[in-house]
Amino acid sequence: MNTRGHSREVGRGRMAGEAQPDYGDNDEDDDWGDLGGERDDLTDVPGGVRLQKVLAAAGVGSRRHCEELIGAGRVEVDGQTVRRFGARVDPEHQIIRVDGKRIPARQDIAYLAFNKPPKVLTAMSDDRGRKTIADFLGDRGERLFHVGRLDYDTEGLMLLTNDGELAHRLAHPSYEVAKTYLADVPGPIPRDLGRRLATGVELEDGVAVADRFRVLEQAGSHALVEITLHEGRKHIVRRMLAEVGHPVSRLVRTTVGPVKLSGLRPGETRDLTTREIGELYAAVGL
Repeated sequence: MNTRGHSREVGRGRMAGEAQPDYGDNDEDDDWGDLGGERDDLTDVPGGVRLQKVLAAAGVGSRRHCEELIGAGRVEVDGQTVRRFGARVDPEHQIIRVDGKRIPARQDIAYLAFNKPPKVLTAMSDDRGRKTIADFLGDRGERLFHVGRLDYDTEGLMLLTNDGELAHRLAHPSYEVAKTYLADVPGPIPRDLGRRLATGVELEDGVAVADRFRVLEQAGSHALVEITLHEGRKHIVRRMLAEVGHPVSRLVRTTVGPVKLSGLRPGETRDLTTREIGELYAAVGL
C-alpha cells in the first residue's frame, strides 16, 4: 500500500487550504453509470471521489477489478451496499468496506511494520542520547506513533501509525489483540510447562495466562520457545518465564494480531498491506 502522508496530528481534520490527496480523479474518466436498481443515498457526496478510485488508491486492486467488486455487491459505504461505479464518496469521513473488511481509504494515514533492534528505546526522542525508533524512520512527513511498547532489550515487530483511534484500540487490553514472541531460555523444558502457562502464572500484579506455548528447539541447557498472549503488562513475557524457572536471555516479538515480522530485517520498516490493515480494524471492532 502506498502511503502519501502530510504532516498532521492524529485525530485532527484537514486544515483550511491543506493539499488534498490525489486520487487521479477526472470527470472524463470512464464511468459505467448505474447498474439499474435503486440509487443508494449515501454516495452522492458533492465534490466526492469516485468509489472505484478510492478502492484502487487503497491497494484493493486495479480500477477494473474494483469496479467488478462494486458490481458484485461486495463494497459497502457506511454500512450500505453500493453497486454504482459512478458513486462518489468522502474517504476522509466515510467508512468503506470490501467483503466486510474496512479499507484504509484516507491517503494521509500511514501504517507501518517496524523491526526494532535490541538496545533501541521505544520512543521518538531521548534526553540521554540513546537510540530511539525515530532514528530508523528517516525524513517522513507524518507524525507517527508507536502502538504499545517493547522493552529496551527486546526486539522484533512494532506497529507505527498516525491513525490515533486504531493505535489506541490496539494498545488497550480490553481488545485482547494477541502477540507472539520467540524466547531463548535455559533448558530442558518440562513437559507440563505449556499447561502451567496456560493455567496461569501468579505474578506480583496478578495472574498472567499464555494463549499458546510450544518448544521449537531444545539442545542441552538451551531452548527456543514460542509463546502467545493477549495482554501487554510491562515485561510480561520475561516475568512469566522467569517465574516458572526459565529466565529469558533473548526475546523477539514476531506477530501483532494478523501482522507478521516475516523477513523484515532489524531496523527496517514496511507498509502494511490493505489486507493486514483491514484485519487490524476487524480485530478491534472498527
